[in-house]
Amino acid sequence: MTINLLVKLLFVCVTSIVMIGCTNNGSDKQNEHQHDSSTATIAKDTSKKSIPSEASNTIGSATINIKYHSPAVRGRVIWGGLVSYDNVWVTGAHSATTIEVDKDFMVGGKTIPSGKYALFTIPSKDEWTIIINKNWDQHLADEYDEKDDIVRVKAKPAITTAITERLKYEIESVTANTGNIVISWEKIRVSFQIAVR
Repeated sequence: MTINLLVKLLFVCVTSIVMIGCTNNGSDKQNEHQHDSSTATIAKDTSKKSIPSEASNTIGSATINIKYHSPAVRGRVIWGGLVSYDNVWVTGAHSATTIEVDKDFMVGGKTIPSGKYALFTIPSKDEWTIIINKNWDQHLADEYDEKDDIVRVKAKPAITTAITERLKYEIESVTANTGNIVISWEKIRVSFQIAVR
């Protein structure tokens, strides 16, 4: 009787250990799978929408902030397709792209008082026109009016080897008081200089 009882108890213990081990292994694998899939989701941008984005930097004593909606290429023809040549473009999506500078600044030799402005462009194959406009609070370029332009400057687009999937603004510091506003999308990169006083 005692030996039979010991054998039964040993069998129950071994069975329990095996079952616990199997259960843990299964949940570990499940957790591992969930972790891998969430990592993949974070790493890959699958959004079809334009994403609210922002670029900010200081040049000299001035803080520059650009707010825009960033559309993606998604295999589309961008230049001469989604973005038509020789027309005013919001240089983003949805609301007008805004540039805000907390000190007086200069673009194209023109002094602009500190404040918030719209940033538009007119893309062409060989040359872009960069526009700083008074009317920053508008949808796309629906209310754009050339009479509200503060300054227009010309810029040469550069072709890049790598694709920038989403429209991107960068503010690069060059000297103590000057910098470049850089716009990159698809295989085009265009920039213009900004100076602070």
